[in-house]
Amino acid sequence: MEFRQLLYAIQIASERNFSRAAEKLHIAQPSLSQQLSKLEKELGVLLFKRSTNSVELTYAGSVFVEKAQQIVDMADQLRREMEDIADMRKGRLVVGSLPMTGSHVLPHVLPAFREAYPNIEVVLTEESTRRLEQLTASGGTDVSLLSLPLIEPSLAYVPVLEEGICLAVPPDHPLAEPQYRDTLISVARLKDEPFILLKKGQGFRAIAHDLCTAAGFSPAVVFESGNIETVQSLVAAGMGIAFLPEMVVRRDWQGRAPVYLKLRDNPTRTLVIAYRKGRYLSNAAEAFISTFVATIDKIGMGK
Repeated sequence: MEFRQLLYAIQIASERNFSRAAEKLHIAQPSLSQQLSKLEKELGVLLFKRSTNSVELTYAGSVFVEKAQQIVDMADQLRREMEDIADMRKGRLVVGSLPMTGSHVLPHVLPAFREAYPNIEVVLTEESTRRLEQLTASGGTDVSLLSLPLIEPSLAYVPVLEEGICLAVPPDHPLAEPQYRDTLISVARLKDEPFILLKKGQGFRAIAHDLCTAAGFSPAVVFESGNIETVQSLVAAGMGIAFLPEMVVRRDWQGRAPVYLKLRDNPTRTLVIAYRKGRYLSNAAEAFISTFVATIDKIGMGK
């Protein structure tokens, strides 16, 4: 059994397709099939059920891939530990981020990190909350910027930022009248309002739902979007109201713009840098977390 065969099996299991797996591995498909057949013959078991349209794991394949992933992860962690022991100021760090959060925070953090550690390559992966948690748990990212609460139980985290949540309403909404601009708005007051939310799988959607649930109602969702800027534009167009994290609030609108209001009880969300429990946290990862916290503190973002 060769180490590369472990990588091949893991990739096939991930893609459920030989052509895509071969492309990701940068090898020819016949070579990939040949290596898998060689591995199965050596092990004496069938790892994958092949058909014209699908590739599915057998029971033996599921066990093999799970153990193979653990071996690959251990080898990667061993390499990182050796690099740190040798005091190498170089390496590769895979950082996961939510598109909404990353676009507002990382432009401040990444330049500061590159300046301090110019020889560490940073690879950025943007995904939905659920997908990022899965990637972080499986070792697909070294660290990920997420918001609480986390669903994946195998993740540990370091809190890095607490920010306020505000309400965005259309400019012709009754709450946009001047007398409400400095008023703290009760969430319970919004029970009959049409809401615009992020799509399912985004952490902030769950936060919005939780705010409404705590106020005794379920939000009437009229539009959903995967982009927070689209949410704001729909609010500005009068299509509904939305909760927003304060970091995405825009003051540079041209023409019709939402009106941003403060909420009673000052609700917040907590951003964290998450990583898998028990996984060796490299010097590069620890340096990234330290740089993140220092940068956020320097620019005064959050509570």
